[in-house]
Amino acid sequence: MTGYLLQAFIYLLAAVVAVPIAKRFGLGSVLGYLVAGVVIGPMIGLVGDETVTIQHFAEFGVVMMLFLVGLELEPKMLWSMRHKLLGLGGLQVTVSTAAVAAIALAFEQRWEVALTIGLLFSLSSTAIVLQTLNEKGLHQTHGGKSAFAVLLMQDIAVIPMLALIPLLAIPELVASANALAEAAEHHPELSLVAGLPPWAYGLVITASIAVVIVGGRYLTRPLMRYVASAGVRELFSATALLLVIGVAALMSLVGLSPALGTFLAGVVLANSEFRHELEANIHPFKGLLLGLFFITVGAGINFLLLSQQLLLIVGLTLGLMSLKGLILFGLAKLFKLKPADGWLFTLSLAQAGEFGFVLLSFSGQSNVLAAPLVDTLSLVVALSMFLTPLLFIVYDKLILPRYEQQLNQREADPIDEQAPVIIAGIGRFGQVVNRMLRTNGIPTVVLDHQAERIELLRRINTKAYFGEATNPEVLHTAGIEQAKLLIIAIDNQQDAIELTKYLRRHYPKLVILARAFDRGHYYLLRQAGASAVQMETFHSALEVGAEALRQLGNHPFYVEQQKNTYLRIATHSGDKLYNAWLDDSEGERYDNNFQKLFIQVENDIREAMLSGRSSSADRADRAWSPPPKDYQDKL
Repeated sequence: MTGYLLQAFIYLLAAVVAVPIAKRFGLGSVLGYLVAGVVIGPMIGLVGDETVTIQHFAEFGVVMMLFLVGLELEPKMLWSMRHKLLGLGGLQVTVSTAAVAAIALAFEQRWEVALTIGLLFSLSSTAIVLQTLNEKGLHQTHGGKSAFAVLLMQDIAVIPMLALIPLLAIPELVASANALAEAAEHHPELSLVAGLPPWAYGLVITASIAVVIVGGRYLTRPLMRYVASAGVRELFSATALLLVIGVAALMSLVGLSPALGTFLAGVVLANSEFRHELEANIHPFKGLLLGLFFITVGAGINFLLLSQQLLLIVGLTLGLMSLKGLILFGLAKLFKLKPADGWLFTLSLAQAGEFGFVLLSFSGQSNVLAAPLVDTLSLVVALSMFLTPLLFIVYDKLILPRYEQQLNQREADPIDEQAPVIIAGIGRFGQVVNRMLRTNGIPTVVLDHQAERIELLRRINTKAYFGEATNPEVLHTAGIEQAKLLIIAIDNQQDAIELTKYLRRHYPKLVILARAFDRGHYYLLRQAGASAVQMETFHSALEVGAEALRQLGNHPFYVEQQKNTYLRIATHSGDKLYNAWLDDSEGERYDNNFQKLFIQVENDIREAMLSGRSSSADRADRAWSPPPKDYQDKL
């Protein structure tokens, strides 16, 4: 017992120390886990032979991750991915297998060995890639979605690989294994399909998949309702683990991939009303087990063997990643991914994956690969996984900025129209403003410096021009001399302030409306000369507060009166606060005097809210006087 506690303490301590450091330096949590494993394993020897056993347990984190991925995918969404699954994913597995096998044959390996190596090296790391894509917010990009489709196809391909590898057994290795088996006690794994003829094996697999689909569709809801009726929080966690472990065990018993089975169960449950509850209960276990898995990968690197075969293993690793990278890059071109997405797709999948360990172990047990070869290839798999986070860093720091710079450095679009209103920035804020004006028959000229955003708007018939609104030449082309009003909705706060100063200095009669991100930005824009400034969250927050009052049972007319009272006092006091901020000569904008005035404003609002309808409020809110009781009948 003490030994297990010490091991758990070492693994957890390594994660707690290494991962925050890696995140602080922008390296990502996965690389932090891998480095932690290297430190506590090969470097200082705090963990040893038990690493392989723990790794098999930690691989369950991959199973849980695919269950959670399945929960995010409705069946119709999965069907919409069929072209990428079969086309992009199928080609990647097939071409990678053929290319690696051909190279192995060129090095005089038997065709059975070459094919097996091709199969296991065609796979990529689902755990590392999905974890990193989610951390970096890249999972919704076209490159991220394409990578996910390929990973899913690879997980599906594991099933026929597991069926094919035993058929490739080499007679010499079989004879040697039989001799060893006679001298040692053998404990076969539990299986429901051992010794079955092919037709019966097919029926068992079909029945197992049907059990997962039908059970997920019709049995989980009554089970979750039954558990919910008990009102015991931890029972939800137990039920979530029961579902995942049960499906994984069933898939293992029939010789299928547990990860694929739990993914299918997740897809079936994607429309369930208990989806979010399942996700919340599984997520902590998934995170811990995935972290443990990455640590065991780092701790399992055999540095003695690596030092003995350094050039061979490094050469094989770099050669494998280069070969897969070339294939992936070609597929990205074939399927017309944009350059940045193509590089993300290529770099994220260039490694071997955790299922490579599974297939290597299975190939050794099936007498296809000899033990020394298994040890060498295991190091290639581990080293390629170790290098993957570095490839994501290369993408983040070198490749993505380069393409963004190229995309945004093109020449400004020729502007063939002029309008009384110019809108600088067409993000989420500017789009609403532009739509409001256009639908009221007011023409606008829209400028934005993000080329991708411009192209997206043009696809939905929204006219916009690529150009930097802070560039005087672009403003001149847009007709700034004839414009009556300019709306500043750009995302860069300092650029918005500088643009306001420039416009007020050169076009004093121009009306300038600006969007502020917060109170400090609001004051700086007013100081720069904006005619009117609105904080982007103020009115939406006011509406949410009003809706909260309505939902709590307050009469809608009372709520409108309170909302208008708040708006009136906040607007009036805004000038006082701005003048207090402006008058401070020492630059300490939020000094004690400002804070006291701010607290006074808060008290004024509170008193006005509690005092009810005063005579002045009646005059201000006359439009919200309650109508007569019989007004609906008269209507």
